[in-house]
Amino acid sequence: MVNKLKLAQLRALAAVAEVGNFSEAALNLGLSQSTVSHSIAALEEELGVVLLTRGRHGASLTPVGETIFAKANRVLQLVDDIGQAATDARGVEGGTVRLVAFRSMASNILPRAIAALHTRYPNIQVTITELDTLPQLQQALLEGQADVCVAELLNTDSFDTLPVLDDPCIALLPPNSAINIAGDAGRLSWETLYQHPLITSLHSSCTQRIDRILKQVVPPIEVTYRIRTDSTIVGMVSQGLGIAVMHRLAAEPVPGDVRVAQLPFQVSRPMGASWPKDALLSPSVYAFLDALKEISLMRTEAIAS
Repeated sequence: MVNKLKLAQLRALAAVAEVGNFSEAALNLGLSQSTVSHSIAALEEELGVVLLTRGRHGASLTPVGETIFAKANRVLQLVDDIGQAATDARGVEGGTVRLVAFRSMASNILPRAIAALHTRYPNIQVTITELDTLPQLQQALLEGQADVCVAELLNTDSFDTLPVLDDPCIALLPPNSAINIAGDAGRLSWETLYQHPLITSLHSSCTQRIDRILKQVVPPIEVTYRIRTDSTIVGMVSQGLGIAVMHRLAAEPVPGDVRVAQLPFQVSRPMGASWPKDALLSPSVYAFLDALKEISLMRTEAIAS
């Protein structure tokens, strides 16, 4: 019998009980009075009890009607709570933003963006998965494992993008080294690169571009160490094992005894957020992108000043 109960019947009972007559209850529900009357009658028939006493002065709950009305209110409140939870998940008052990111962006940019997001929407949850290569990041997006990639910008033919910063390659010099930096720009000479072991990243998206440049000089410059982890590269420089050629963001935080210099060539990568062009982003994801854009503008203004 209980399985045949309908929410519309419970809402009709609650509406009549609250105002004490069928006509006003029907008006509040946006229904006809006959519809409300039929719902109450069907509910009474299914339960086998009289819930309302009808009279010229309106309708009032019977004793059993009082008991059932109280329980009906709890059911309706739970139903409303379910609806609100779903609304929150779809909207900016809640929900989850799933990110995949390079370690450098996850460490240096995302904490500020998430803090800015949570000042406005503290109930939005953010998950971050760190991956090493662009193919891994792209695959995670295309397979629906993440909403947004925060790393080097992906191909704009297939992905929408939000640029955040341009991340140049720099040189890290060992502590207490006698390496000279030429000019006010703090730029290394080609001769210096010939004279010292070079350390680069194994997976950097700019590694191929760096290799092409080093092979085009005469004589070509060979890389001595190719390392997977950014922190290991920095650690090797700290131990005096060579000069690192790596992206500035990947090098941070740079140890205090390690010097930073400009390279005799320029290589950089555009960093920011990417997501599939056909993706249906939730309001919570859009809220995160707005926070990331805010961080980007703050960085731009800080550099300009």
